[in-house]
Amino acid sequence: MIDTPVLDSGRPPQQVKAGLWVFPPNSDCRGGTAWWLDCQPEPLLIDCPPLTMASIESLQKLAAGRAARILVTSREGHGRMRRLQEALGWPLLVQEQEAYLLPGLKAMDTFRQEYTTRSGVRLLWTPGPTPGSCVAYAPPPMNVMFCGRLLVPIAVDHLAAIRHRRTFHWLRQQRSLEKVRRWIPPEALPSLASGGGLGALRGLKLVPWEAWKSPPNDTKSAVDVS
Repeated sequence: MIDTPVLDSGRPPQQVKAGLWVFPPNSDCRGGTAWWLDCQPEPLLIDCPPLTMASIESLQKLAAGRAARILVTSREGHGRMRRLQEALGWPLLVQEQEAYLLPGLKAMDTFRQEYTTRSGVRLLWTPGPTPGSCVAYAPPPMNVMFCGRLLVPIAVDHLAAIRHRRTFHWLRQQRSLEKVRRWIPPEALPSLASGGGLGALRGLKLVPWEAWKSPPNDTKSAVDVS
C-alpha cells in the first residue's frame, strides 16, 4: 500500500454533470486534466489525477466498491501512475505503444486500433501527440469525447490541435484528427473533455463539439503551450 502520510491533502474533483467529475490540474502531467466517468458496470478514471489524499479518498468513494479501470490517453497523462495504482489496485488500460513506459505495473491491458470497455466506452488510437495517444467516446446518455492531448484549449470555447516541441509526429496528428471526425457518429456532436490544461477555458470544463476549430495558420510553426 501507498505511504499515505507523505501525500499532500490536495483538492477533491469537481462534479461537472451527472456521472462526470474533473480533477484539479496535475503538475506531474504538465498541468494536465484527469476525469472520472461513472459508468456501469466498470467506471473509468481517464488519465492520472494529482496524487493527493483528496484524490485517493474521492476515487475510493466514487468507485463505491466497484473495480474501476484506469485509462491513460498518452504518455503525458501518466503522472505518478505506479503509486496511484498501488493505492487503488485498479487495472490499467493503454494503447500498446504506451506500455513500455510503464514497466512492471500490475494488471495492465493494451489495445491496438480500437477497443470497447465493459461499460461501452469506445477507444480509438490517435497517434500524433505521442505514439500511443488515444481518445475515448462515451455514447449517450453521457455523449462525451475525452480527447486527451489531441485537442487542447487555446481560448474560451476553442479547442485545437497544437504543434509544440513535444509533439511526436504532426502529420500523423492531422491524420488522427481526420480519423476521429469519421469515427464519431455524424449526428452525435458530443461534448469535448480535454486532457490538457483547462485554464484557457476560463472556468469551463466541458465544451461543445463546435469548439473544435483549427487554430490560426494551422499552427505550422512549433508553439510551446505547456
